[in-house]
Amino acid sequence: MDRVRVSRTRSSLEVFNNMGEKKDVQEKINLITRNLQEVLGEDKLHSTLQERDLKVYWGTATTGKPHIAYFVPMSKIADFLKAGCEVTILFADLHAYLDNMKAPWELLQLRTQYYEHIIKAMLESIGVPTEKLKFVKGTDFQLSREYTLDVYKLSSVVTQHDAKKAGAEVVKQVEHPLLSGLLYPGLQALDEEYLKVDAQFGGIDQRKIFTFAEKCLPALGFAKRIHLMNPMVPGLTGGKMSSSEEESKIDMLDKREDVKKKMKRAFCEPGNVENNGILSFVRHVLFPLHEEFVILRDEKFGGNKTYLEYSKLENDFRDQTIHPGDLKNSVEVVLNNLLDPIRKKFQTPEMQQLIKEAYPRPKKQQKGTPKGPASENDEVIPSRLDIRVGRIVSVANHPDAENLYVEQVDIGEPQLRTVVSGLVQYVAAEDLLNQNVVMLCNLKPQKMRGIESQAMLLCASIEGEKRKVEPLNPPEGCEPGERVFIEGFENGPADDELKPKKKIFEKLQVDFKISDDCTAQWQQRNFMTKLGAVTCKSLKGGSIS
Repeated sequence: MDRVRVSRTRSSLEVFNNMGEKKDVQEKINLITRNLQEVLGEDKLHSTLQERDLKVYWGTATTGKPHIAYFVPMSKIADFLKAGCEVTILFADLHAYLDNMKAPWELLQLRTQYYEHIIKAMLESIGVPTEKLKFVKGTDFQLSREYTLDVYKLSSVVTQHDAKKAGAEVVKQVEHPLLSGLLYPGLQALDEEYLKVDAQFGGIDQRKIFTFAEKCLPALGFAKRIHLMNPMVPGLTGGKMSSSEEESKIDMLDKREDVKKKMKRAFCEPGNVENNGILSFVRHVLFPLHEEFVILRDEKFGGNKTYLEYSKLENDFRDQTIHPGDLKNSVEVVLNNLLDPIRKKFQTPEMQQLIKEAYPRPKKQQKGTPKGPASENDEVIPSRLDIRVGRIVSVANHPDAENLYVEQVDIGEPQLRTVVSGLVQYVAAEDLLNQNVVMLCNLKPQKMRGIESQAMLLCASIEGEKRKVEPLNPPEGCEPGERVFIEGFENGPADDELKPKKKIFEKLQVDFKISDDCTAQWQQRNFMTKLGAVTCKSLKGGSIS
């Protein structure tokens, strides 16, 4: 029971070998737009296809290692080719550096090489002939005299406000942004002109950059392009799948046992089809590739079931006739079939060396080197804390302690966590209920008056004649399970469980403060989510515990 039947589907190679088959305009539009969340410029799409095939490009900044969500644009690229499009893939190496130096300059070329190998391996894995694609590096044309002059021209018609707003969903947001991040949207807009395309394809998170391009390119005398946007696939924890959030993603080179472990821990609540990364992967990757999906299960639970339409699969999951475990196991089998040829390509000594050089591990501290109080070398760093957004779904008084609440908190896991907090004297129960809060999730569980508390609700407080306490507030729009990180410490893995004897939290907590603008900070670095900074309501200068 470890094979998925795809017998009714023509092989991908057969489909691509027959791309010369005559398709009418509507067939091409259906292929180009299926599973997209939004299209800007539909009229131009229709008129262009009446005359000739579409020229489209997809760009990717060469930063963190690509993960399985990259199969979403890959499957759309397959659709574009089937529709007869001329497709260019841009390895946006200069963008990777401009985005708050996510890719250091000295690693830029190596990471671009890694991206080129991994993207081509992904395309081959799903049967897309790479010889039908054009691959371009950003620095091949973005450092030219003409392009540089157009950057200056663009800077003369774009305000700082518009540039920052355009990059808000894509460029890393910090309190004091670098000028490079403000250049990022303008360069992406100019790429459309210099790649001589009709359309740019990207995720819905690129929408502000796309509308920025539609406004700015005509100001330089260039044509407005079509913009094609696919939805963002939720990560394994329910939020966006991100290279900087280890628990939210499965890497292309993860071993089978790692895939199994991550799939088991993935958020997949029975009947819940919202923010379900497993279902989204089936919809946006597996169905477009195979045109069917098979749920693998034991005969005593009804045996295998083949779905030819995604909507029927989703309805059955919503009605709980499909168990989350069966869905996870079935996706795991197909996913490993996609990843196996990619893993094989990267087993050679040359590829292993490229990985080491492109993504070097942090250097270990040499013996005898003095250790600072909270340096990265002695590992007392904020990334070791597993801090997440939580949503309080119930609040009750502790049966044996009048100053304690017992809360049930959703932190993006299959089961709610029980949390005991001493907030009765400071916060009314109704002010906690259904509120998003900030949770420290990897402390060792501890019994508090007979009830085990499985996380800590982080609060700001000020001591005085009358102590004041306020829960920390994540930005509006955050979902349970989203990671909270400290600026500059986005990428390190959190401990599975903090060891009490090492007092990692206690050593870090000494430097937790509330700023004058009510932002939560560690050593003047903000607590952040992908949607912005964590704050409290009013306790300026307070501590955090």
